[in-house]
Amino acid sequence: MPKNTPKKSTILDNKSQKCGLRHTVFSVHGDEYNGEWRDNKKHGKGLQLWKKSGATYNGKWKNGKRDGYGEWSEGLRSGWGRMYYESGDTYEGEWMKDKNHGQGIIRFANGDWYEGNWQDGKRSGNGKYYYSDKGQLYEGFWVNGVAKCGTLSDFGREEAPSPTMYPIPQVCLVNMQLVLEEARLAHRHQCC
Repeated sequence: MPKNTPKKSTILDNKSQKCGLRHTVFSVHGDEYNGEWRDNKKHGKGLQLWKKSGATYNGKWKNGKRDGYGEWSEGLRSGWGRMYYESGDTYEGEWMKDKNHGQGIIRFANGDWYEGNWQDGKRSGNGKYYYSDKGQLYEGFWVNGVAKCGTLSDFGREEAPSPTMYPIPQVCLVNMQLVLEEARLAHRHQCC
């Protein structure tokens, strides 16, 4: 073998280096990536498929991490996006630092759903939660993932698989102005 000829292992290693546009590359776990590379790292536009969870990401990459267009920043979900969970749940809405944050809706595999405000991955602020098994809708205010103040009403009760024995009665104010005036007076007495 001439002295200037590289070893076979060096040739194979050079061929396996990833830089530029490549066809689909499979990991040992069955995950797939099809896109651009730089210095053996995903860099540029690419599509990643995770076999186990079924999740996909189609967007920009920077030094091996999701970044820029595709709703990611510094390798974390950020901005508007959609997430399909292994459990069958789906979240669509705003993200910040890899957590649900802002407006969003989560649809659970059991048919329940929540739509409203999120903060640090928890329901927070105004929102609606639909209980599909009972056919009831809660509308109200949430703090740290816990419902604090709101109303519960029948919503699709007729189609629900296990509705409550008795429907929730409609509540109507006969004289709304009188109720508001009494509330103002009570508030004034507490302040004085």
